[in-house]
Amino acid sequence: MTIADTTLTVAVRVKPGAARARVGGRFDGPYGPALVVAVHAPAVDGRATEAARRALADALGVRPATVSLRSGAASRDKLFRIERPHDGLPEVLRRLRDGSTA
Repeated sequence: MTIADTTLTVAVRVKPGAARARVGGRFDGPYGPALVVAVHAPAVDGRATEAARRALADALGVRPATVSLRSGAASRDKLFRIERPHDGLPEVLRRLRDGSTA
């Protein structure tokens, strides 16, 4: 995850077709440490990507409209951009990804 001016880029590993939706955990992927987002939606016609975008927004407590796909439309490894992140957002991401409380 990186902060550049008024955006935050988040590496995500999407697990489509999961029995239950869940945001949390770590996957060391091509973009570095990624947040795992499991969604019930299948990987068909962008449905899993859209479900992951909404689940990510919900888990971070931001409006879905502020979260957009930056890279990885046809991949399980994606980069999402969050517009105007609040100051505590990087720590929230760290806790979700790494389970850390520090």
